[in-house]
Amino acid sequence: MDTQNLIHMANRIATFFAAMPAHEDAVDGVVTHLRKFWEPRMRLALKQAVAAGEAEGLHPLVREAVGRGI
Repeated sequence: MDTQNLIHMANRIATFFAAMPAHEDAVDGVVTHLRKFWEPRMRLALKQAVAAGEAEGLHPLVREAVGRGI
């Protein structure tokens, strides 16, 4: 799985939800979207990239979502 492509897609999702007025709602939106629309191996690859320090440029909302166990 191409980590850079996953980061790019996740960042686009985060950019959309970043417009929400409440930070908590934005993070929840990212979490919900990734759980609903990404298949498990995509989420796993993203989590592994973050854990390995290979997710440079990842939007902070996505990092928070990963921390919540997407």
